[in-house]
Amino acid sequence: MKKKNIGAPIVMLIIIIYMLIPLVVSIIYSMFDKWTSIVPEGFNLENYKTLFTDPAFLATMGRTVLMCIIPIFVTIIIVLLALFVTTVYFPKLEKYVQLICMIPYTIQGVILSVSILSLYVSSPTFLSNRLVMLFGAYCIIILPYIYQGIRNGMRAVNMPMLLEAAEMLGASKMYAFFKVIVPNILSAIIVSSLLAVGIIFGDYVLVRNLAGTSFQNMQIYLYQTMKSDSTKSSAVFVVIMMVTFIITAVVLFLKSREGKQHAEMKAKVKE
Repeated sequence: MKKKNIGAPIVMLIIIIYMLIPLVVSIIYSMFDKWTSIVPEGFNLENYKTLFTDPAFLATMGRTVLMCIIPIFVTIIIVLLALFVTTVYFPKLEKYVQLICMIPYTIQGVILSVSILSLYVSSPTFLSNRLVMLFGAYCIIILPYIYQGIRNGMRAVNMPMLLEAAEMLGASKMYAFFKVIVPNILSAIIVSSLLAVGIIFGDYVLVRNLAGTSFQNMQIYLYQTMKSDSTKSSAVFVVIMMVTFIITAVVLFLKSREGKQHAEMKAKVKE
């Protein structure tokens, strides 16, 4: 038993070190002028200084954030309303809503972008706009993550019971939903949103196929930088990974806090 207990952490440590090697090498490479021998030469942080003083890079970061906010906001509203209707009025339809929301798991980015282009590119309506198609595609790919997070949050707070209690106090179903249920599942919404941010932040295929290189996000900026300066592209990669790590850390923190809150609520109920 002792050997197993010691062996498992060692194996996990080896796996973690192995997975971090590319990131560590990229960080080192981005901090030097060149690395053509065993030891890198010319230490400096000019690449990072250039990035964070480059208007194009800052505009790309702002554009990527905007590309995250709009689809996530729209998807959250749609999912909240859909779950409200199915939970309150048509509970038998919930399984069909879940099935529809899980379909994007099976759709690859290339297939989705080509399908959207073939369907809407010749449309005389605003749907033929490339940015509208891009935001719509992002709403589709993040739908399963937003739906699953909100649905789990509603089940954790026992939504039907809270709605009944609010109605007994004179509140309408819609008022009770947005004033009682939504604040109680806010952590679940935030966690789902942060997961969706990570997905959109790392996208290259959809934005490349639907919007082209003229509408840059972080991945397209990285791809174009790789053609001209390898050390600068390493710095861009490090910035992307740091943002991803921050998002992951926030998600884990919120998850742990949510778990503690649920444990405290259960303890109070038992008392």
